[in-house]
Amino acid sequence: MTNDITEFLTSRRAKITPQQAGLPTYPKRRVPGLRREEVASLAGVSIDYYRRLERGNVSGASESVLEALASALQLDDAERAHLFDLARAINPSVPRRRRPVGQRVRPVVQRILDSMSMPAVVRNARVDYLAANQLGRALYAPLFESREQPANSARFTFLAPVAVDFYRDWERVADDLVAHLRSEAGRNPYDRGLSDLVGELSTRSGEFRTRWAAHNVRFHQTGAKRIHHPLAGDLELSYETMELSADSGLNVTVYTAEAGSASQQALDLLASWTATPDQAHTAGVSDDTTSR
Repeated sequence: MTNDITEFLTSRRAKITPQQAGLPTYPKRRVPGLRREEVASLAGVSIDYYRRLERGNVSGASESVLEALASALQLDDAERAHLFDLARAINPSVPRRRRPVGQRVRPVVQRILDSMSMPAVVRNARVDYLAANQLGRALYAPLFESREQPANSARFTFLAPVAVDFYRDWERVADDLVAHLRSEAGRNPYDRGLSDLVGELSTRSGEFRTRWAAHNVRFHQTGAKRIHHPLAGDLELSYETMELSADSGLNVTVYTAEAGSASQQALDLLASWTATPDQAHTAGVSDDTTSR
C-alpha cells in the first residue's frame, strides 16, 4: 500500500501543469507537472512533510491535510476518495473500511431481474457477473459464454479476442474498467480475490499492465455503451448502476435504448431470440475467446 500511495501521488502531481495550478512558469523546467515544493506550497505544508507523504508516510496525517493535498492536486471525487482509502489502509489510527465483496444473489433479486423488460445484470465490486435476466444474458452472451471464466468484465475485456469487436469503444471500456478496479483496490486493499484478479490480468495482458501502472481512478455508475452484438448488430445503450443496499458490494446495472431507435429495434430482436433459445444458440454466438 505504501508503494500505491507513492505512485498515486506522483502520477497525480505529474498531471497538473503550473498553468493549471495558477503558478508562474519558467523556461527549462525538467518536469512537465508540478514540483514537490509547488505541491507543498499549494497544500500549505512544508516541503519535508510533503516528501514524507509522497513516500507513503501518512501515519498521523489529518483529514484537513489530506483535503488540502487533494485540492492542491485538483483531484476529482473518485481520486479524492481513493486518496483517503489509501491513507486509511496505511494509517493504524484510522479504522480501515473493509467492504465484503458479494458473491451470492438472493432469489428475490433474481425475481426482480426477471420482471424487467430491459437487459439487467448483477455485478460485484470485482466486476464478476453474478446474475442476469434473459435479455441481459443474451446481450452479454459473448462474456457469459467466454472460455475466460468465471464470468468477469475485466477478464473478458483484456483476455478474450472477441471483446475488441464486441465493445466498439474498447479503449474507453478498458480505461474505465481498470480505473474502477484501482479505486476498488484502494477501498478493499485486503481483498484476496481482487488481488488475484489483478495478478492474473497483469501477467497475461500488457494492455492491462500499462493502464494499471497509470493509477487512474474513476467512479463507474452511469454512461453509454456501444456494442457490436454477434446476433443483433450494433447497439448504442445507456446504462445506470444502482447499489443493492441489502447486499454489500453488489449492484444492478440496467441498459436502455432510445425509444424508436435502431438500437431499440435490435434489442427487441434480441428479446425475440431469447424466447427461442435453441434458435439463438444455433445462430452462432462466438465463444472463440482464447487469450490475447
